[in-house]
Amino acid sequence: MRRLAALAFLALLATPVAAREALGIFNGWGAFRDDNPYRCFAIAEPVDADQAKAKWRPFASVGHWPQRGVRSQLHIRLSKERRADADVMLTVGDRRWRLVAGSYDAWAPSPRHDAFIIAKMRAARSMSVSSISRDGDAFADTYRLKGAATAIDAAALGCPRR
Repeated sequence: MRRLAALAFLALLATPVAAREALGIFNGWGAFRDDNPYRCFAIAEPVDADQAKAKWRPFASVGHWPQRGVRSQLHIRLSKERRADADVMLTVGDRRWRLVAGSYDAWAPSPRHDAFIIAKMRAARSMSVSSISRDGDAFADTYRLKGAATAIDAAALGCPRR
């Protein structure tokens, strides 16, 4: 129940309540639709997110932006600001990818990588994102993937082209 409350709160962060529609909650992953901008996404928080000390709420999401021609795009909000020269590595099952990263966000390097990563997410039990913080400490954010495939599908179905 606490996880559902956290997901609901996370979903409300970016836009006003009236603009966001919940498409479903699936074992810790939520699917949502926004009207302005028109988009849908599946989203989850890391397993051990320490919200008391965080400046922002970390998450992993898979988004769909039909009007921009973007489908199934991975987006990670890191739990800590990363050091500028540090790689951000995503591990799903037995595969690792280097992500394209800003100070606290990361994405797959291409739509093709998005597709490979999401296929792995559908089959794996967990994934982790790791890097080095601005302070020089290694960190990793771990996500359970139970429910991720259903949430990703709900988000995709919830956002047809208009």
